[in-house]
Amino acid sequence: MGMHVGNTSNSGEPEVMMEINTTPLIDVMLVLLVMLIITIPIQLHSVNLEMPVGAPPTNLIKPEKIQIDIDEQSVVYWQGLPVSAQELDEKMKAVAPQQPQPEVHIRPNKASQYAVFANVLSSSKRLGLNKIAVIGAEQFVQ
Repeated sequence: MGMHVGNTSNSGEPEVMMEINTTPLIDVMLVLLVMLIITIPIQLHSVNLEMPVGAPPTNLIKPEKIQIDIDEQSVVYWQGLPVSAQELDEKMKAVAPQQPQPEVHIRPNKASQYAVFANVLSSSKRLGLNKIAVIGAEQFVQ
């Protein structure tokens, strides 16, 4: 850094400054920034929900729970009794139209084949059973 004391050239003309004066540019930028902040609307970080008023309805009828187990040999059990794929579909068709719809608890063994579990899950969904829970169990007793 040095200080410019005077004209070092012999021609008598002032020397050209090579640096740009950034002060006006910064002032303009700050004015634009303040204008932008003022004109942007305030964002609300909340969601307006219309919640029901009053006491919630009581469900006096508890839905039936249907337990479907799949053991390590991939045998499917309906409420503890072994069933074939066709019998399982028939039983699901019979309980699907019930009101309230029963809860289906599928409990596959970790050693069972995934294809059997996927078949049980897809057929229950296809036949109209909407309340399905998959319960993880290491082993279960028949």
